[in-house]
Amino acid sequence: MKVDYIIVGLGLAGIAFCEQCIKAGKTFMVFDKGVEGASRVAAGLYNPVILKRYSLPWKAVEQFDIAIPYFQNLEAKLDAQFMYPMAVRKVFHSVEDQNNWFAASDKQGLERFVKTPLVKADSEFIDAPYNYGEVAETGRIAIPTLQEHYEKYLEEMSAFAKAEFNYTQLTLTDAGVQYKDYEANHIVFAEGYGIKQNPYFNRLPLVGNKGEYIIIKAPKLKLTAAIKTSFFVVPLGEDLYKVGATYNWTDKDWESTKEAREELEDKFKTLVTAPYEVVSEQAGVRPTTGDRRPLLGAHPKFNQLAVLNGLGTRGIMAGPLLAYYLFEFIENNIPLPEEVDIMRFPKKLEM
Repeated sequence: MKVDYIIVGLGLAGIAFCEQCIKAGKTFMVFDKGVEGASRVAAGLYNPVILKRYSLPWKAVEQFDIAIPYFQNLEAKLDAQFMYPMAVRKVFHSVEDQNNWFAASDKQGLERFVKTPLVKADSEFIDAPYNYGEVAETGRIAIPTLQEHYEKYLEEMSAFAKAEFNYTQLTLTDAGVQYKDYEANHIVFAEGYGIKQNPYFNRLPLVGNKGEYIIIKAPKLKLTAAIKTSFFVVPLGEDLYKVGATYNWTDKDWESTKEAREELEDKFKTLVTAPYEVVSEQAGVRPTTGDRRPLLGAHPKFNQLAVLNGLGTRGIMAGPLLAYYLFEFIENNIPLPEEVDIMRFPKKLEM
């Protein structure tokens, strides 16, 4: 079967590239094993502000203003709800914290999102004597729900195979690539940390870090906003909350650990006094890079091979814009921004 694209991976990056293909009338086939993946376990918060430093990520406003209508359109197309607007509130631990918040609200770009008035702590079970700062225009994407409905959508188009991609069965041709019964002009690898098994791109500096989360049930807590301190507490509905996350730069498996659970519970109990029970644990490896920039582009020797990776913790906001950049680069030869182009690492692509 002949298609324009083969896409490997159906996380946030893969879905965003599918949408670019559909918009342009391009045919494609997606391969995804449907199990491990950072997108499947991520908290799903969309928040344009890095609260640790009161700064905006690269092209944050442009990313944000594309991402929100993108997800709204997906909800309408898939006839499913996975967007849940909710406030994100930063816990203050001192008057100095409060003053830093007020200073941030005067910074160019931040004033749109950083609400100046403090929000009073409204739960007897939260230890927040200095109250909160609230970020505007934030919310949560239920990523597993999105993936589930998008898989079904692609299956109805006969454009999805739930299968692990076998790199040894990929053949490069003069016209593009061949994989099993499929011929394509291009293949886009959006496999997250799975890139480490990719013989063409595995030397790119995607270091990855493991994040673990716990899901708790706390019927008395009654939070309606996500709470951020050195960790986050995200309401999921039905008295469930996601608590996370850990950052482990050495352990790269997908298994939950007792150590991470204990770390998260210890942190949780410094902030929340409500009774709770842990109902599940989750783990995933985030596709992060040393310079905190994504990895986009085509292989310099085999330009039918492209990569869309390294979104880290910013897949919700960055995915749609980055997919647009890569699609325009492949189809219309529009140069990629230097900050995200894989050719900033030319020696890593030598073969």
